[in-house]
Amino acid sequence: MTCVTTSVAIRDWGRTQYHTTFDAMKSFTNGRDAQTLDQIWLTEHEAVFTQGQAGKAEHLLAPGDIPVVQTDRGGQVTYHGPGQITGYLMFDLRRLGLGVRDLVTKIENSMVSVLSGYDIEAAPRADAPGVYVEGKKIGSLGLRVRRGCSYHGLSLNVDMDLEPFSLINPCGLFGMEVTQIADFVEVPINQVQQRLIDVLLEEYGLRISHSKGNP
Repeated sequence: MTCVTTSVAIRDWGRTQYHTTFDAMKSFTNGRDAQTLDQIWLTEHEAVFTQGQAGKAEHLLAPGDIPVVQTDRGGQVTYHGPGQITGYLMFDLRRLGLGVRDLVTKIENSMVSVLSGYDIEAAPRADAPGVYVEGKKIGSLGLRVRRGCSYHGLSLNVDMDLEPFSLINPCGLFGMEVTQIADFVEVPINQVQQRLIDVLLEEYGLRISHSKGNP
């Protein structure tokens, strides 16, 4: 449970290559100390498959020309691409009074709340992290905690080409179908992103210190 209200910086990176953001995220986490301001990064990645630490090659069915990047987050393989919001949560969990389970639950709750605002009924699953609508996956999460600080985060499908998900077993789930907000309602991705920011701030008891774009 969140014990204090603290500040966070919001960084909107726009469209990015995954490896650039991944390197920056690791650098930020490795260089932070007890006084470092927490940050939330938001981006749309160019098409990429990312494989978690325990990822099994069998879940990459036919990646084709889409690059596959090995990461240090938990979980199996997933897809990132334009039209999907990816949010990275660089939090000092000790300072926020959060355990890893709290961090995960609040991410899932935030995505459910965003979707509810568009009259989309979503829910997490006890046996598979993420958020689901009518049995189809719409939001994913994968995290890493190092020295009490989190990085990586969530992805929420808004209005994207879903075909690449058919080239993998999303998050290691055989036969898992995926969906997106655009399958239910047309809404600008920037509006969904702002709603996600607002909900994350509320869920974690945070206030914005400052916002900025690409470094």
